[in-house]
Formats: sequence, C-alpha cells, structure tokens
Amino acid sequence: MAYLVLARKHRPRTFSEMVGQEHVVQALENALTSQRLHHAYLFTGTRGVGKTTVSRILAKSLNCQGPDGQGGITATPCGLCQACKDIDAGRFVDYTELDAASNRGVDEVQALLEQAVYKPVQGRFKVFMIDEVHMLTGHAFNAMLKTLEEPPEYLKFVLATTDPQKVPVTVLSRCLQFNLRPMAPETVLEHLTQVLQSEAVPAEPLALRLISRAARGSMRDALSLTDQAIAFGNGELLETGVRQMLGSVDRGHVFRLIEALSQGDGKTVVETSEGLRRDGLSAASTLEEMTTVLQAMAVLQAVPSRAESRDGADPDAAETARLAALLPADETQLLYSLCLHGRGELGLAPDEYAALTMVLLRLLAFKPTASAGAEKKTLNDAVPAAAQAPTAAPLSPPPVAAPVPVEPVRPPAVAAPAAPGHRLPVVEAPALSAAAPPRAAATPEPAARLMAMPVRVQPPAGAREAPSAVASTPIPPSEEGDFWHATVTRMVVAEAITALTRELALQSQLVARDVDQWLLRVERESLNQTSSREKLQAALAALGHSVTIAIEIGGVVDSPARRNRQAAEERQRIAEEAIHNDPEVQSMMRDWDARIVPGTLRPS
Repeated sequence: MAYLVLARKHRPRTFSEMVGQEHVVQALENALTSQRLHHAYLFTGTRGVGKTTVSRILAKSLNCQGPDGQGGITATPCGLCQACKDIDAGRFVDYTELDAASNRGVDEVQALLEQAVYKPVQGRFKVFMIDEVHMLTGHAFNAMLKTLEEPPEYLKFVLATTDPQKVPVTVLSRCLQFNLRPMAPETVLEHLTQVLQSEAVPAEPLALRLISRAARGSMRDALSLTDQAIAFGNGELLETGVRQMLGSVDRGHVFRLIEALSQGDGKTVVETSEGLRRDGLSAASTLEEMTTVLQAMAVLQAVPSRAESRDGADPDAAETARLAALLPADETQLLYSLCLHGRGELGLAPDEYAALTMVLLRLLAFKPTASAGAEKKTLNDAVPAAAQAPTAAPLSPPPVAAPVPVEPVRPPAVAAPAAPGHRLPVVEAPALSAAAPPRAAATPEPAARLMAMPVRVQPPAGAREAPSAVASTPIPPSEEGDFWHATVTRMVVAEAITALTRELALQSQLVARDVDQWLLRVERESLNQTSSREKLQAALAALGHSVTIAIEIGGVVDSPARRNRQAAEERQRIAEEAIHNDPEVQSMMRDWDARIVPGTLRPS
C-alpha cells in the first residue's frame, strides 16, 4: 500500500478529534443536537486550520445512518455507515466539493446549481462545499445568490475561504460565519507528540518545539514539516537535524547576541554575526528568534511572578529569566522594536547578512546610556589628579553693556472710515523693529541676531490691554553659563557646528570645567551620540579649547537654547508694550473699535 502522508492520515474524522477550534466545534455540536440547522455556513481562516475538515465532518453529521442504519442527524457521526465511509473516501454522490480557485466562472457555478433541483440519491441532505469561494467572479456570485438565500430543504451550502474580505456582503449576509483561528504552538506541539507516539517515531521535544513554531498556527503545515523532518532524520527527529532543515538559529547564538548588546560588547556582536554567515543560518530567523526571546523577557520584566510558573520543560526559560534581570525594561523594548522593523530591511540589502549586521550595529548604537557611565567615571577619576596640578584660570564672562533704551516704533496710520458711524473691521499691526534687550558687549552682531530669534505670540481674544508675560523661568546668572553661552554662540555663528552637534551644544548645560575635561548635562538621551560629541570636541579645539567632553543625563537649568528663548521672549514683551502704549494705536482702538490681530505682532 502506498504511503499516506501524516496530514491526510491523521485528518480528524469527528468533532472530538479536532484540535484548537473548540469555539466552532461547540456551536456546531449544539446546533446539530438541537436540530437548529442553517442552510448555509461560511468557514474562514488561514491555511491548514481545518476548514475542509469541518465541512466533511458536518456532511457526515447530516447524513450519518448509524451502525445499524437507523441513525439520524447527530453531532457524533459513527464513521461506520456507508455514508460516513463514502464521505471520508471522497466518493459520496450527495457531497460535492467545488474548488473555486480553478472553477471560478459563472458556467461552473450554474452547472453546480443545476444539481440542486434533484433530491439526494443516497443521503439525507445534499451538501455543496465551495472551497476558496472568494475567487469566484462577480457574475458567479450573482448566479448563486437566489439559491443560496432560499435553497431546497434538502440542500446545505458550505463555503470556505482564506480571505473573507473579498466575499460580497450579499453572500455573507446569507451565511452563518465561523472563524477558525490559528493554533498556538503549544497546541500544535501537543498534537504532534500524540501523532508521533502513534507512529512510533522517536522525537526530541526541542525538535517538536521548532516545528510547532515554524508551522505558524497551521496544523497541516506542522504535519507536513514533520514528514519532511522524518525523512531528513532517517526515521527520527533530532533538534540539530530539524534546525538544519529549517535553517533556524540556535537559541545559544541569540542569547549570546542579546547579552553582548546589553553589555555594549560590539566585538562579540560582530563575531557572532560572522559566525552565522559561516554556518549558513538564516538572517531572518535570527531576528525572529531574537524578537521571540525579547518578548518573553519583556513579559517577565512586567510580571516577575511569571518566572516562578514558567514551563519547566522549556530549557530556555532559565536563560530567558537571567537576561530579563540583566537588561533594563526600556532597553528590552528598544531592542524588540528594532529587531521587528529590521526584518523588513533584509530583502532591501544586496546581502541579507550585511543587513543583519547593520541591524545589530544599530541596536548597539542606539542602546541607551551606552557610554555615559564610563565617561562620567573617567571625568570623576581625572578631577583629583587635576586638582593637584596647576589649573588654568577660567575664562572671564564677557562684560555686560548697559541696557539700551527702547523707543517704540509707531505703526502706520489707519485710513479714516468712509462715513461717520462706520467702524473699521480689523487693524493688523505690522512687524515692529524693537530694540534688542541688554546683551554682552563682547558678543558679535550675528550672535545678537541668534539671541533674538522672532517668536509669534498668540494672545487670547479680548486681552489686548495687557501685554504677554515672559513664559520661561528666569535663568540664574552663573559664570559657567555665561562662558558656555558665549562659546556656543561663536561656534553657531561661524557654522563650526551643525545638525545634531549644534543641538547638543544648544541644549546642554556646562556643569564643570577641568584642565582637559568638561562635563555637559543634557535632558534627552538621544542627544548623547558619540559622533556628535566628537564633532563638538573638534569645534572647541578650533577655538583653543582642547578638551574631552563627558555627558550626563539630567535636568538642565541653564543652556544656550534657554537663554536664546528668554531673550526672544523679552524682545516680544518689549515690542508688545511698545505697540499697546502707543497713543495712536490706543486712539484707533478706542475710536474705531480696532483690534490687534493675535499672532501678527512680531519683533523684527
């Protein structure tokens, strides 16, 4: 006798043998037991979850005659009567399966419907099963609508599809719809264990776990992979053989990568990646296994009690728990996100291993606080030694010039109304050239323009009498703040720093200065990049400050960006006071009911 593949040999023949679809089985069993039968059923779900199997079991339940030939409609078909045997063998004359993928036209559907006028020959019901029904043409759907809505009492329709979105709503509304779900890896593993025990095939649990995950919810795919693994392993399933067959990555490589990334060990990351290339292991499988492990780690970090109830049969559980305690929760989330999105980049690169290496290097580059701790330690270690050596005198802050008096600039006069009693609609105040606020005399004119960036103010309606107040908290004067602001201003005006390096300088606070090391503080971790820090050091060296920059994360009180913003707010306040206190403006607002449109008043 020819060999029968496992997916066909172990196809369920009763509802009790079905695995992972209890919600569908319960509904159908209750309907059959209570004789509340619908005339059309629609089963949806991905490949290999049991849509055709449910259809055949339902056909047997409707036509089962019992072992003694006296049976009726039942939720437990006997499997012994002629009707059950013929349906299992695919030769029951009253059960018709139509593959809509190859018979999708209106002629094929009409030929099927022509049989509906004839009563069953052998069974109790005629059952028309249309597989992949979403592939029928629009005319074919229209041809079956009337019969599908009001079929003869002896006719039942069973439709199956993997894409219910393509089925017209006119068909959906005529059917009872059941969604067969993808099966969990644990469910697949349990069923594979039973199948291989009945087949007397030795199998390692880890090999079955690999097949269960590779099946992705499809029991048919799992059984097909098991057939392939048995042939590959010459009658037995070993973990090494299954890994080689699937091209999957050993979890040891994944654990080594995650641990190296958590420690910032780029050497181990690159060496492991090169080892995966030499062994010919799948790059996509590497990232997939990493996301699986990181997801388990995130669960343990969020719910530590899960570690106590972890699966003792899973040999990876202990290592996953160790890494979960080693890696902070935020880094775990970052690594998971980058691995997940990195899988989509593998097909874009000319070499998937090169793409894998880039994804891993990105994980290393964006690892939070990758080097801040080491830099702060270097700075702290250097301070005592520097204290013993003669220190250079700190630069004096630039002298502050006397405040420049501000003269309000009058806006242009408003045209008179056409007739007495008519009021002007709206007066838009033009941009005013208010004088700059007090600034350092040593600061060049371009730096003054940098400090006085225009800011649009949006006062609420009806608040034209009161000028806006300065929004930011006053910055306490400090020698380090004055020095750092002047230094950064010079570099920005000279365009010595750009992009992220400029943002790092503008958003940072100078905390301490040593002979050869400066400590900066920033609020956002994203500004703490090695390349930006090196470019800032080079720009400072061009100004005569050959120092090493260390960066810490914390609250920033005094930064060049905050000083620039406060200067701009002061200019805005002076400009608003100038326009609101102008006698002509007040006269127009009083006599003509004019108003200043919010947001149009800006210092030039």
